[in-house]
Amino acid sequence: MKKLLSIALALVMVFALAAPMAYADDQVVLTLWSIATESDSSHQAFVDAIAAFEESHPGVKIEHVTTENEAYKTKIKAAMSSGEGLPDIFFTWGMGFLGEFVNAGRVASVEDAYAAYQDELPENMTVNVRYGEDNKMYGVPYTMSLITLYANMDILAEVGYEDIPATYEDMMACCDKLVAAGYIPFGVAGKEKWCLSEYVEPLVIKSVGAQNLRDMYNGVTSWNTDGVIKAIEAFQSMIDKGYFDPSANALSNDEVKNNFIQGKTAFYQNGSWNNKDIGEQAKFTVKAGTFPVLNDEVPLLSLIGGPNNTLAVTESSANKDLAIEAAFYLARYMSDADYKSGANLPCWAADPDADVNELIQAAADMASQAADLVLFGDNFLSADAANTYLDYIEMAWAEEVTPAEYVEGLDAELH
Repeated sequence: MKKLLSIALALVMVFALAAPMAYADDQVVLTLWSIATESDSSHQAFVDAIAAFEESHPGVKIEHVTTENEAYKTKIKAAMSSGEGLPDIFFTWGMGFLGEFVNAGRVASVEDAYAAYQDELPENMTVNVRYGEDNKMYGVPYTMSLITLYANMDILAEVGYEDIPATYEDMMACCDKLVAAGYIPFGVAGKEKWCLSEYVEPLVIKSVGAQNLRDMYNGVTSWNTDGVIKAIEAFQSMIDKGYFDPSANALSNDEVKNNFIQGKTAFYQNGSWNNKDIGEQAKFTVKAGTFPVLNDEVPLLSLIGGPNNTLAVTESSANKDLAIEAAFYLARYMSDADYKSGANLPCWAADPDADVNELIQAAADMASQAADLVLFGDNFLSADAANTYLDYIEMAWAEEVTPAEYVEGLDAELH
């Protein structure tokens, strides 16, 4: 992982945009589905990338349809299941999420087209979109993400901290001081299961280590280990001590993020795609870091994340070759645009001298120094397994299961 990010950040991106091409007199329309609604930090990058593609390809238009994150997951899964009304190009996450569609024969391979771009898109950045015995590539990644711990350093200074607490014990002591001072330590969208996982997964990886977590997702290792039990005990202890916003179950993730930006919580733990919004809107000093370890044998920079945001092409597209060309063009453009705007880390070669905000630089530094990265659980796993996994996280949040019941349930359901 050190190698792949150093490659991506050390090279200077050169846009070798295709010469204008004319197609048939009748306009060709490609449909694109994504989660880049107007409130999404990548929205403008999509808008600009589409405009640039259309300008360089006279006679081609891209119809961009956006849907909010959770609703999108339901929408794309339903369309892939029925095979009806599919777009030409669609946003997806890698590994198990995309893999299910690949296994169903709904996704076009982009392996042959990749050869023209491999100098700009390192092969290590494509690991999460390769499937089958022939290890073919079925998507074009454009950004990578990490679960990031954002801290309001002005609030932390009030309780005696000049930096993000470096040990688990110190983090808990800090939270106790915050509660005593009338502050809410952590904001989380309790009604969005994936947001809950952004707190559980760092606890688990910082307790059992990256390879053990990867083996659990793959069904190789039992979930019923002391390390996972310890992580869920820590999570439920944080709930019991009032470390989370008491209104969490009524809040969306956008509301939680805005609460942090407005100074209503001391910490916000979520994806590095929030760098742009937080960096531009927060009126206080923000630091980006990672949650401390629960197990001293686990490296601090064992992180949740990796190359993930991807564009893929449907096998049934009436203009498949053009759609593949568009997918590479848009992905290359957005990798650069998202990085420079601070929205996320690039998968494609990026300018190391680009003027980026401090939060995206902190995320880049963490990624380049990472001991290991494990992709988000709801992307790593197939759809049904991911739903079960998130259900158990939600039950742990509601304290409807004990830590022992949590691990026993995951073993029973996922093995």
